[in-house]
Amino acid sequence: MTWRLADIGRSAPGRRRRLAVLLLGLQACACTGDLGRPRQDFWSQVVAPQAGFWSATVRGEAASHFRFTDDEEQLRDRAWRFIMPGHERSIFQARISDLAHARILPAQAQSSAVSDYFNALTGGSYASQVSRYARLAEDANADRLLIGPFRANAMRVVAADRVRMRTAESSPQVAPSQIDPAFARVVENEGLILWVCERVGFRIESYRYALANLVVEMPSREAIRAERAIMALEAEAGPLCKMSLIGAFGERGQQPAGDGARPPVVYKG
Repeated sequence: MTWRLADIGRSAPGRRRRLAVLLLGLQACACTGDLGRPRQDFWSQVVAPQAGFWSATVRGEAASHFRFTDDEEQLRDRAWRFIMPGHERSIFQARISDLAHARILPAQAQSSAVSDYFNALTGGSYASQVSRYARLAEDANADRLLIGPFRANAMRVVAADRVRMRTAESSPQVAPSQIDPAFARVVENEGLILWVCERVGFRIESYRYALANLVVEMPSREAIRAERAIMALEAEAGPLCKMSLIGAFGERGQQPAGDGARPPVVYKG
């Protein structure tokens, strides 16, 4: 039996669940490379991008067939860290997030439980509670150091998108067939920036939840260091989430929800 991609969105819940399990199995077969990133292979270079493009299209999200610029490629590479769970022991959620990053699954499939990080942090064996506080501070500091490069990268992409749209709207030399893919790419780029901002905020909440519960369970003077690391991360995240964007996301990227809620983040990874 042959399935059409258009049929997937209309399939029964049981079929959608089986499809999700199949995709998780395929993605789990992918080997990991440096820093836990998926190694470039047939899955990550061919299957995942095409499956993500068509899955996003079926969901009614903006999807552009344009090739990525160098800055757009780098933006997606830098975003991966923040989209993934904060702890490597969250294995199942890591698989879900990886599929969401590829747009095979929607961003809403990711967990929104702030307790996930704490559960992973305290799930293993440590010599003392100091190790847990140290890991929390290290994770927060690592995120803080990566936000600046991501923001600089995002600013270059937004600046290029402004030029892209001015040219597309004003030049008579641009074919009409290029207008929609160009706007879709701008929506994808802005959606990714907003998504990262949301996930950074989620990480900060998760870190604060973990710190509060660590103090209740295992009080330690090391909590001061962890608290300072979280505060520094929060200060660094502020400028990222206040970036001036074009405002394309939500305009034509996706139809507004019926209840007036903010549309889910969409982009092409």
